[in-house]
Amino acid sequence: MRHRFIAAILMSFGLSLLMSCWVTLINLGWTDGFAGQWMAAFRLAWPPAAILAFLLGPPVQRLAGYFENRLTKFKGSENDTDPQKF
Repeated sequence: MRHRFIAAILMSFGLSLLMSCWVTLINLGWTDGFAGQWMAAFRLAWPPAAILAFLLGPPVQRLAGYFENRLTKFKGSENDTDPQKF
């Protein structure tokens, strides 16, 4: 549980930081008050992003596993080297 919490905090920090920068840049352009506006947007974005990352982490991991299994079945086993199957 502690690992999941730390991972959610780190992932949400990075994504909130970069996405708030991107959206602020798109909306305002590179202005004199850019850094202040960016940090204001980041402060608003990070807490809900951390909560959502923590709550959505397990279902997203399960969904990723489901898609991985589907792709593996679609391509064949990893040990199969028959080029006709790809």
